[in-house]
Amino acid sequence: MVSLDITELYTMYYHRLLHIGYSVTKDRYLAEDVVQETFIKVMNHFDTIQDEQKLYAWLTVITRRTAIDLLRSQQKDKALSTEQEMLVNLESGNVQSVEAEVELAWLLEEVNKKIHNLNGIYHEVMTLKVKHEMKEREIANRLDVKLSLVKTRIHRARKYLKEDLQEQLSA
Repeated sequence: MVSLDITELYTMYYHRLLHIGYSVTKDRYLAEDVVQETFIKVMNHFDTIQDEQKLYAWLTVITRRTAIDLLRSQQKDKALSTEQEMLVNLESGNVQSVEAEVELAWLLEEVNKKIHNLNGIYHEVMTLKVKHEMKEREIANRLDVKLSLVKTRIHRARKYLKEDLQEQLSA
């Protein structure tokens, strides 16, 4: 059992964890939110801490994962706000940005169609990479294949998609 209380932990590790949160988020305010969330998680699981020697490592892992989760949730929120901005632009009659938005939406739709039509092995990795926003290592673990194989498949799929889209756009 740990002999420290939560306020002592906070005082001892706040700046270190803030630095870790900042290294992931690249934003001071988000890093502060990450540290706050980390200590909320620590408070909820404080009774499970058994080894003070591993405390900093445990806090580091929680902070890093919390920062990554926060960034992922913001990316999803950003995607939703982009759709809302498109609607606002459509309503305001901003023709130039509407045209650009329509072209971008069309391009994204084409990319998704092309990904769907890829050969099975490429389709699978690109779906996990693009639609599920998984990292190469996560994809390798999920598919139970080597990381180098995943990287090769992603590279080849991107190359094929790029060539196919360039051919379609030039036609």
